[in-house]
Amino acid sequence: MKAFRILIVDDSAVIRKVLSNLLASDPEIVVAGTAGNGIQALARIPETKPDLITLDIEMPGMDGLETLVEIRKLYPKLPVIMFSTLTERGATATLDALARGASDYVTKPSHSGGSDASRERVQEELIRKIKSLCAVRVPQPRPGPMLTLASTRPPGRIDVVAIGTSTGGPNALTALIPEFPADFSVPIVIVQHMPPLFTRLLADRLNALARLQVQEGREGQRLERGQVWIAPGDQHMTVARKGSEFVLGLNHDPQENSCRPAVDVLFRSVAQSYGANVLAVVLTGMGADGTRGSAVIREAGGEVIVQDEASSVVWGMPGNVVAARLTDRIYPLNGMGPEIVRRVSVRRAIGSSACP
Repeated sequence: MKAFRILIVDDSAVIRKVLSNLLASDPEIVVAGTAGNGIQALARIPETKPDLITLDIEMPGMDGLETLVEIRKLYPKLPVIMFSTLTERGATATLDALARGASDYVTKPSHSGGSDASRERVQEELIRKIKSLCAVRVPQPRPGPMLTLASTRPPGRIDVVAIGTSTGGPNALTALIPEFPADFSVPIVIVQHMPPLFTRLLADRLNALARLQVQEGREGQRLERGQVWIAPGDQHMTVARKGSEFVLGLNHDPQENSCRPAVDVLFRSVAQSYGANVLAVVLTGMGADGTRGSAVIREAGGEVIVQDEASSVVWGMPGNVVAARLTDRIYPLNGMGPEIVRRVSVRRAIGSSACP
């Protein structure tokens, strides 16, 4: 198998060396070259012919955002992973980069190269993301007909929408959440794989765009119609029923699918709390988080819909749900919002059940 060629762009010689050493540990990855600034990076792309670029956000002269814009003009499909600091400034710049076409991001190890644990975290995360994003560019055999699973139960009322997403999720949510009307009749709970601080800033951005109120999840918060809650970074988010009310819970239980927050945790809890009255949505993302939770939702009588491959940045999460034959239907991102609104509206007119 041909190794994936990586171009590392960072103004710090220490970070360039650290990243080169981390990536050299994997035989499927080769560092094709490095660059110390954006101008050098643009010149080196035709020379090195990379399959993927890691790009520092904060660089003198042409910074990472400016470099990314130029890369996208010349190479619209070339995967770019932003390398940022775990600070408010770094998180804000990362979200800006994702909005400008970055494929994904990784946060830097701290303290001039970081501790062993920090380097191991970056190594595992970066290699996993490189392989996932590069694999998208490798032609794959066309799959057979996609099978969806029609429920034998009559459609029931929808009392909550639960969304899970990862790679490509911030842009997908930016497109999806503004589709919901101000009078949307059920709460929405979301897991987006992101670290602390990033999730709060994402919620703030979505809130500025949406007609609904979008916030980061809070312990003990009662769910009400028209609210959107995003799981905080590094905390699992759950929903529990207390009498006639439904409330959010947060915990630091072990990671699931190498994630905290995890989609499976949220999906299991909404199935337990709402039973059959759940609509689960799995959007673009790497890995299989959400598949086991989708199975629990289906077993409880709820419905699961997923984003299609063509509109996903990575079709790992939705693709795994499809492969497990757990999805009711598959939709492109631009059709997902109207379909959710339609299903909730139609099903709310059918029967009755406890509702927040």
